[in-house]
Amino acid sequence: MKRRTLISAALAGIALVATATASFAADWPKRPINLVVPYKAGGGTDAYARAISAAAEGILDVPVVVVNKPGSGGLNGANSVVGARPDGYTMMMTSGGSFLLSTMTRDTDIDALDSFEFVAQVGKLQTSLMVPKDSPFQSVQDVIDAAKADPGSLRWAHSGRGGFHHVGGLGFLANNGIEAQDVPFKGGGPTRAALIGSQADFGFLGVQQLAGFEDQLRALAVNSQERDGIMKDVPAFGELGIPFAAVSSPVIVFAPKGTPAEVVAAMETALEQIAAKPEFAELLASRGTGPVYQNGADAKATLSSMKEDAAPLVESLTN
Repeated sequence: MKRRTLISAALAGIALVATATASFAADWPKRPINLVVPYKAGGGTDAYARAISAAAEGILDVPVVVVNKPGSGGLNGANSVVGARPDGYTMMMTSGGSFLLSTMTRDTDIDALDSFEFVAQVGKLQTSLMVPKDSPFQSVQDVIDAAKADPGSLRWAHSGRGGFHHVGGLGFLANNGIEAQDVPFKGGGPTRAALIGSQADFGFLGVQQLAGFEDQLRALAVNSQERDGIMKDVPAFGELGIPFAAVSSPVIVFAPKGTPAEVVAAMETALEQIAAKPEFAELLASRGTGPVYQNGADAKATLSSMKEDAAPLVESLTN
């Protein structure tokens, strides 16, 4: 009799928790949602976050507040979110490729695939080889020839070691048998500013960083087989026949582990609706990029596949 009573009490407790969780999810959101971007303002991921914030009106009943927490290749911001209360009011938008590579190349307990709940992918970033507008380099081959003529003499900029821009650049150097001195900056905006100021001979940064700066920068090639869907005037390494490492980065929204499934699903639906709004596409077009939506499960599958592809590349480039 006592055992039956204990079982009944346990079942009642489970039902109570489930009811409370469902009730909480039904009431969400009641206050602003903090969307942590683990990079400085001005970069590609930040542009997506601010477009989400602007386009959320009419879909979410509360504001989406962008909170920049840069440092350690995106891990500072990730650490602040991984330990946040899983109530749906703190989430993270990050460059999935850079985040993945940071967890693979740095000493951290965070696992890009297992430490968070995947909410949705809303975009995609591609790195590209750029030079200052007044650079003598008119083509990718010019860069390769100069690097081979004087190994180690050229300086190249990127937004942080371990990120996908860094790894993409390393892959370009390795695949073309050249050497150059890397100069890391903290985020895409500072990298672009440094390149405009000729603090480096060339750089690897998001192709969207060219938008609005065509008079100060020249993109020689995007790091992919085919041209970017928005910045269509920039050739691709693939079409030029230049060897490269196929590294790109989906822009993904994560929630702390343990966030109620109903809340994750509600935010996933909201992001799908936001990504489909013309306003969202217009805001991104002005920054040289566009919406690319995947639900949480598909975004996780994409990042998992990327991890498998990146593993040998990371090992070869960091040894």
